[in-house]
Amino acid sequence: MCMATLRQFEYLVAVVDTGSFTRAAELLHVSQPALSHQVRVLERDAGGPLLERLPRAVRLTPMGRAMLPHARAALAVARQARTAARRAAGLERGEIQVAAVYSVTLGVLPPVLRAWHRQRPEIRVRLREFAHDDALVDAMTEGRADVAVGPAPRSWDGPVRELGTEEFVIVTGEDDPAATGSESQVQLPALADRDWVHYAPGNGLAEFLDRVCAAAGFHPRAAVRVEQTAAAPLLAAAGLGPALVPANLVPPRFNGRILWPDPPVRRVLAAYTRPHADPLSTAFLDAVGRDALLMPEHVRRHLGAARRPPRARRQSR
Repeated sequence: MCMATLRQFEYLVAVVDTGSFTRAAELLHVSQPALSHQVRVLERDAGGPLLERLPRAVRLTPMGRAMLPHARAALAVARQARTAARRAAGLERGEIQVAAVYSVTLGVLPPVLRAWHRQRPEIRVRLREFAHDDALVDAMTEGRADVAVGPAPRSWDGPVRELGTEEFVIVTGEDDPAATGSESQVQLPALADRDWVHYAPGNGLAEFLDRVCAAAGFHPRAAVRVEQTAAAPLLAAAGLGPALVPANLVPPRFNGRILWPDPPVRRVLAAYTRPHADPLSTAFLDAVGRDALLMPEHVRRHLGAARRPPRARRQSR
């Protein structure tokens, strides 16, 4: 029995990620018959079907679900070996794959990536974004990323660098009833009968908002659910209802109101990598710990010095 090749694993992963043999063939610049043949060879080697071919979709079988993480991990190891060899030969200067949840990509990582590019312009960064922190952990476990940045994982075997406490704020339109007067704080139960700018199912912030509101004694009704995390503060400012967003996600020159929830709403962010991390991953982990920005200065100015929350361990620079 022949062993599966990396090329066959690559074909399998491409079909799963694109959801189509046709799109996978286009992505890999091969003919569809050639791709289909190699997948059938892989299935023959595995002893059964890995993919269920539906009229308009492709779905993993139980055997396929069992094989997929190992295929991804094998491809990741091969990529790391190739990068190390080429770097040693002077043929390639290196690449690091960074996984992050959407809100962290928008609010926390920009200063990290800016400083990294200035200091190491020869190292390319490939950014992979995920809607949920569980998907972030899965990507790391399956070898699809070298470093992850997001909510602190509940359990992880490799190095974990806590970045500090991320503050959440309530954003509304300027004429929202919750934003009247000069107060910069709002108690969540006061918003129990409101329609909220909520997050789409599958987005980790949807679960987070539901948990926070449940602790305040109510379930938030959704006026609208957004796929793109960055859309939440903009829609809230437009008057669709309050939104709970990470403070670092509020854009500069924001034309709505920003309020501190009372009691404060927070979560711990962390960067982590796999056990026995290579020097490049360790260097990026150090960069995130050094340059991550959890509270932008424009948000502090907007809220005013008198209403600042207790300082987090990480401060804006």
